[in-house]
Amino acid sequence: MKLIIANKNYSTWSLRGWLVLRGFDIAFDEVELELFTESFYAEIAKHSGAAKVPVLVDGPIEVWDSLAICEYVNDQYLGGKGWPGDIAQRAKARAFSAEMHSGFQALRNEMPMNIRGRRKISPSEACLKDVARIDEIWAGQRQEFGNKGGWLFGEFSIADVMYAPVVLRFITYGVALSPDAQAYADHVLNSAAVQQWVNESKSDTSVVAEDEAGTEIS
Repeated sequence: MKLIIANKNYSTWSLRGWLVLRGFDIAFDEVELELFTESFYAEIAKHSGAAKVPVLVDGPIEVWDSLAICEYVNDQYLGGKGWPGDIAQRAKARAFSAEMHSGFQALRNEMPMNIRGRRKISPSEACLKDVARIDEIWAGQRQEFGNKGGWLFGEFSIADVMYAPVVLRFITYGVALSPDAQAYADHVLNSAAVQQWVNESKSDTSVVAEDEAGTEIS
């Protein structure tokens, strides 16, 4: 099985596809491509018409969306343990994940992931609303499950996979969080898998200009 990803400094969706495998200790080979190059599009075209990363290739099976990858890994390798066991909590985890997958457009546009950067921006009201909603989710789940493992639903789940890149965005742009939301963010950042991604992101110094939002903080 192999996972095709892009630059670890910038690619949030690559991190999600990678984290569901690494976070659940599933063996895989990693293929990292340089964003927006001819070789990038040529390689991706072999597996997906969407021309985006990540792409999971597992024998004859090809999956090219990060949430779909999470669901495939959950079905094929985790026996359903990628989601909470309780049916109500599982539904809630899926709703949070879908909200992340399809929403928060202002935050995505104004605060692109840039792990090595420390940037200053002037967020719009829509972006601040996105931040407040994410704080609400993290704080509420931390209050309920913080003493049961520290993740959104106690044990590590696909919901954490979906929100992990936002933790890194908030560090880049100096976003202030409520105490409970910050405790969750710290838990994510200190996890072995996320630390590995952050450390490995430092080895690629290429620059994607459109993801260098705002101005660098000296």
